[in-house]
Amino acid sequence: MKLIKTDPKACDCRTIPVEVNEEITEADEKRFFEVISTDLEPWQVEQVVAPKNVYVRQEVVLAAHWHPEFVPMEHIRARVDALFPNRTDELLIPTQHNQLMSWDGYTGVEVDCFSSGFNRKVQLLLHFANERVKDAGVLKSMLAHTFKYRSGQLFEFMHTITKPDAARIERAAKSTGADRELIDFVRINVSKVEQLLDKHWTDVPRLSVKNKLLRNWFDTMRNDLGDTVADRVQAYLKAVKQLVKEGFDLSFFYRASEIIEEVRALGGCIVIPHPEQFWPILLRNYDVDGIEVWNPQSQEYTEFLISVVNEQNERRTSGRDKLIFMGDDCHMGEKTKPEDQQDPEKTIREIGYQPAWEDLRIRKKLIVNNISRRSVIKEYKARLAG
Repeated sequence: MKLIKTDPKACDCRTIPVEVNEEITEADEKRFFEVISTDLEPWQVEQVVAPKNVYVRQEVVLAAHWHPEFVPMEHIRARVDALFPNRTDELLIPTQHNQLMSWDGYTGVEVDCFSSGFNRKVQLLLHFANERVKDAGVLKSMLAHTFKYRSGQLFEFMHTITKPDAARIERAAKSTGADRELIDFVRINVSKVEQLLDKHWTDVPRLSVKNKLLRNWFDTMRNDLGDTVADRVQAYLKAVKQLVKEGFDLSFFYRASEIIEEVRALGGCIVIPHPEQFWPILLRNYDVDGIEVWNPQSQEYTEFLISVVNEQNERRTSGRDKLIFMGDDCHMGEKTKPEDQQDPEKTIREIGYQPAWEDLRIRKKLIVNNISRRSVIKEYKARLAG
């Protein structure tokens, strides 16, 4: 048995203030099953169904970009009822990553794909009336293949740390200031996760097999490490993850044009989410129904994006207008974590809560073009009905 020992009294925030056992312990087994679990304890259900904020004045709810993850729809429905007690008009479509899910007559998914025009991975939101995907064998097979991307990337992420990939580790350490002790601490723990996944593979929910698993593992150590060290660990992990993502083989994905062609054949609709993260997609002139102009991750250019969509519609000589969407990008799994382990940026996201609709400058641009949540819902429902 090998231990990394440090003196907590001498800790200067560049030191791991705990003993690290390279052998898997009972505590490691317990932690592993906690972080992979998709079963909700009563306290987790309570956190989901009882939001801290209530939007009593919002009467129209449009949510076409949100992720149920492993949270049962009945609990999500209770949360939506609590969030918007006075709503009179709504359209909610879940968009789990690479997995079809349904809500009140509509089915959605956020699919990872490849835009050959500028050699980059992008996402598309796909929406359908339920009956249109009952026999969608080809699309379901495409999604099943793409679903494996996140688990495949997790294993490359872990291998980069445990093998290790010297070049990537050096770059990540240099960019985050990670010292040797922190790097070894992360390597030992990731190695444990890797071994435990192999040991318990048949019992591991596939939804848990993604990069977030490592973040969650280290977050459970926050009380022992302290926030400063825990944040440094997470920063180093994030840097390694980004390098892995940059090197991922894009030929794994279907082309965006292939996905769009299949969706159109089924009578479905398509929205481009957070285009601010990959500007060239706006120039590709894909056959889509709408553009997401606001997202918690993409807020800086909302007014500009609205202008782009409006100008494209004015120049259009045939076909239908592109619609304006805003995506809350809510991840419901975040609501199930202990509050001290939640990502603040993700915790504040709520299904159907998109404050940009109420921003006075943005509303000015929307009103001139007769755009509102209610008008988008009416038009999009008509398109989904075919």
